[in-house]
Amino acid sequence: MPKAHQRYANTTPANLIRQAAGIGANTAMLVERMMRDRPHPEQGCRSAFGILSLARRYERDRLEAACARALTINAITYSSVNAILKSGLDRVPPAAEPVKPTPSHTNIRGGSYYQ
Repeated sequence: MPKAHQRYANTTPANLIRQAAGIGANTAMLVERMMRDRPHPEQGCRSAFGILSLARRYERDRLEAACARALTINAITYSSVNAILKSGLDRVPPAAEPVKPTPSHTNIRGGSYYQ
């Protein structure tokens, strides 16, 4: 195995999920989904290592909030969580009002038009 891959040799998805659970439940759920959504769980290892490395740069509470937000918007990638942390969206509460549907308008055809 090449030197770049040797550090991943003894790492299992269960170990990564357990390490993420040390940060918080949302972080563990995000890492678990990264592993589950890939064709091979090993493909999610690098992303999971990236998520775990964010705990060294940011407070654990912020990382946990960013993972919760990423799960809410279904953005299950390292780059999404990193962007949430960089922009400070983890500190912003989710929108209190639900999104209102688009009002009816004569210029909007709707699904029935395409049937």
